[in-house]
This record gives sequence, C-alpha cells and structure tokens, in this order.
Amino acid sequence: MTGIEAFLEVLASAGVRYIFGNPGTTELPLNDALAADDRFEYVFGLQEIPVVGMADGFAQASRRIAVANVHISCGLGNAMGMLYNAHCAGSPVLLTAGQQDRRLRFSEPVLYGDLIGVARPWTKWAYEVERVEDVPAATRKAIHTALTLPTGPVFLSLPIDVQTGSAEWDDVSCGTLADSRSRPSAEAVAQAAHALLTAKKPVILAGSRVVESAAVTDLVRLAELLGADVLVESSASRGRFPFPTDHPLFSGSLPLWSPEIHQCLGQYDVALIVGMSFPRLYIYLEPARVVPDGLRLVQMDCDSRQIGKVYPVEVGLVCDLQAGLKELADRVADGTSPEKAKAAASRREQAAKRRSKERDETQRRLDDQRQARPMSPMTMLAALAKVLPDNAAWVDEAVTTGSRLLAQLQVLKDPAGYFGHRGWALGWGIGCAMGVKLAWPERPVIALLGDGAALYSIQGLWTAAHHRIPVLFVICNNGQYKILKQSAGVLPLPRMAAGRFVAMDLIEPEVDFVGLAKGFGVDAYRVSEPDELSERAQQALASHEPCLLDVVIAR
Repeated sequence: MTGIEAFLEVLASAGVRYIFGNPGTTELPLNDALAADDRFEYVFGLQEIPVVGMADGFAQASRRIAVANVHISCGLGNAMGMLYNAHCAGSPVLLTAGQQDRRLRFSEPVLYGDLIGVARPWTKWAYEVERVEDVPAATRKAIHTALTLPTGPVFLSLPIDVQTGSAEWDDVSCGTLADSRSRPSAEAVAQAAHALLTAKKPVILAGSRVVESAAVTDLVRLAELLGADVLVESSASRGRFPFPTDHPLFSGSLPLWSPEIHQCLGQYDVALIVGMSFPRLYIYLEPARVVPDGLRLVQMDCDSRQIGKVYPVEVGLVCDLQAGLKELADRVADGTSPEKAKAAASRREQAAKRRSKERDETQRRLDDQRQARPMSPMTMLAALAKVLPDNAAWVDEAVTTGSRLLAQLQVLKDPAGYFGHRGWALGWGIGCAMGVKLAWPERPVIALLGDGAALYSIQGLWTAAHHRIPVLFVICNNGQYKILKQSAGVLPLPRMAAGRFVAMDLIEPEVDFVGLAKGFGVDAYRVSEPDELSERAQQALASHEPCLLDVVIAR
C-alpha cells in the first residue's frame, strides 16, 4: 500500500465521506488514488478560500472531522484566512497539503516552503510526515487531536515521495476516539450554585461552545430556574446562538464596545460566563474595563484557556458543558427555597413583559420601514423569514445586516441552525454554507452575504453548480464596506466622520452579481421588492438547485 492509500484508509475508518480540495502538482497522488476509490467524494473548489470554508462549515454542522486538501505553499497561503476562522471557531478540520519530494529539498525547488511554520499559529498540531511508515499514525493523531476538547484545526504536510512510497502496516484504522468529556467536581458545582442562588439579579453570558456541546436545553433549564437574563456574544464575534431567540429570558447580544458592555453589565450582581470567549473586543475604547466593580464572575468552559483569561473569577469550572450545566441546574434546583423560587418567577415575569414590549417595537419598526426603497435590512430579512421553514440553517457573513436583526425578528427557532463568523477573514460564507448543506442535506440552507465579503470567494458558486449543492445565496447589497464606515465613527477619524471615505464603496461600476453567478452556472436574480424576494426564495427552495438573489438594500 502506498502512503496516500494508507492515508485514505485511515480517513475511511474515521467515517470521512467528503474531501474538499483544489489540487496542484504536489497533490496529484491523492487525486490519482481517489480515481479508484469510491468511498469518497472529492468536492472540487476553484480556489482555497471556498475549499477550507466548506470544510469549516461541514465540521461545525456535523461535529465530525472535515478534511481539506490544498496546494503547497501558495495554496496554503490562500487558505490561511479560512484556517484562522476555523481556529477561532474551534472547528475540527484536518487541513493537508502536498510537499515537494524530499530529495529535492536542498535545492529549494519550485513552490517549496516551510509549510509547518506557516500553519502552526492557527492549528492545534502541525506536522510534516517524514517517513511513509508514519502516515497512518500521523493521520490518526491528527484526527484525534482535532476532535479532542477543545476542538480545533490540525495540519499535515505530505511530501510527494511519502505519498507515493510503499510500506506494510498491521493497522491502518483510525481507532476509537477518546471520550474527552469531563464532569466538574461536586465542590466546584456547589460553590457555583451558591454564588448564583445568592444573587439578587443574576445574568448568564453564553457563547458558541454551549451549542457545540449540545447543552442548549440544559442552559435553558438553568436560566429558567434562576430567572436570569441571557446575553450572547456580540455580533462581531458570534459563531452560534446558544439560546432560543424567542425565549422570554433572551436579552440580546453584548454590545460591541467596552463602555456599553460595562454599562449593560452594571445592573447585575453575579454573572455566569459559559462557553464564551470573554471579553472579545473589536476596537479599543476607554474605559477599557468591561466588568463593573462588584460584579461576581462564575465561569464554566470546556476550554481551560478561557477561565479567568482577563478578569479573575470567583468559581471556575473546566468540564463538558452539557454535563456541567446539567449538574449545576440540578444543584440550583435542590437549593432553591420558596423565597428564591418566588424571586426567580418575578424575574421571569419581568423578562416576559420586556420581550413582549420589544416584539411590539420590532413590529412597529418593521411597519414603518415596509414602504421604504431600497429595502431596509429588516424588511429584507422579514421577507425571507416569511417563507423559510423553522428548520432552515442560516449562515451569516453580513455583519451589519444579519444576526442582530434575526434575533429581533425571533426567526431562529433552533439555535443550532445559525452559523456566524468568528474569525472575520472574509470570504467564508459561500463555502461554509455549502459545507453545512452537505452535513445537513435534509435542511434548507441560506447564506446571508455582504456584497464585499462575497467577492472574496465568489468563485465558490461554481462548486455549488458543479456538485449541485442547493444553497440559497442572498447578497445583502448596500454597495459598501458598511462595517468599516461604522467603525470609523467609533475610533474616531475626522475626515471619515465628515463623510469622506476612500476605498469603501463598491460602485462606479456596481458589481454585477447576477452576471457573475450565471457565469459560474448558478441561477440568479436581482431583487428590489420584498414580495418578489419572498417568492424567489420560495421558488429556489423548491427547485433543489443553488440560487443567488442580489437584494438591493438601503445605502
């Protein structure tokens, strides 16, 4: 068996079905082996950004290993932004690249480079396989490392002569994956429960790892027992919604900027931070401290690096979040006196009244904006939500349009169905949406794409057409890099504050997204009316083919 055949044997043993890739000369042994191996489907991308984006989306949706194969130095360079996104999201992606034949190494051949040095910063483990005999063990270690908590991407460099060389092995299986879930100690759970039960007004700050640990139900139970408001990550760093947005205790997102976060948290006396990288700020503003004096912190995470990372905590628990939240909720339930139960019920009642008022305000805003043209982002999302089923998956790369308004409209019935950017290397959404669809073929998938972000990976549409991956791509077309203009007002910058922007408007000429999509083989329409948007979206979902809608929104 050759080295590359042994590599594929380990992947097959691990249940891998898809290999996302764009080949080059140093990857030809893999493509040659795949020509005789029908256990795998090679999902072909024209450039590495959508390729690694697909692997990221597949890994996040399936929580299984996703495999991407890119070209040597230049291809890995193209992939680095998406590898950074996977790193920030903790996605279990095995990224591989071919390497030049080792017999040419001293002469520094064409495309040769230090691939390990390039990949190491954004991976849990990066290794260049030096002997064909080590291929199965290295592949097995890579998969186990990627899937062990805290999960994350890994990288293997495979020289051509290692791929084509032959050896004999006793075992080329992946083996049984280690169960890395752990329970918190009873003492730590008791301390955390005491802190929360003695709070007059507790709050829960919940992050993406709650979803990835399948712990949403346990978090909801704990929040209801405490009557605690639940705040999620800000839209600049959110990956997944860890709490149902239509629940009365859902209190929206943390603000973007430190002074507003400080003010928001000032009304609480105890905060449980669970599965969230806290704080994760975007622009430095003063006062820089986001935690008010007197706010007691309890933190639970499956990633020990997050506990007390910036602010000291009263209790820290490193554990599987599903097990930890269940045990904490059980302890809170056991320790709740009639007086505390009454206080929690009062907090729940107040939260329900607040949410009802917010729903009325959202509807009023929607009614006020309905006739405005170009459409407001809220009008656009409401038109889509009207025809999309509750089990739709939303992939969001439209930071000034998507997550905040989706939460306000309360269309995210299933928190696990939302995928937001965490790394913010642009170009991620098109590939991620296709990866999610391949992981969840039974669910409709819609990609909300900023017009600027989409242009980083627009060639990914060809993959959707080539493999007939039925994603609905929606371009939120405001003709600008709006997030940069908003950020310029925060820094502040005097000329931008006066409306003088350089290189931030996608006009003169406007980008013809419909023409681009059709050129790549994807059906596409430019839409300016909400009723037409609803109709086009419904037709696209029924067609089971990829479709792009270029939606003109307010500028």
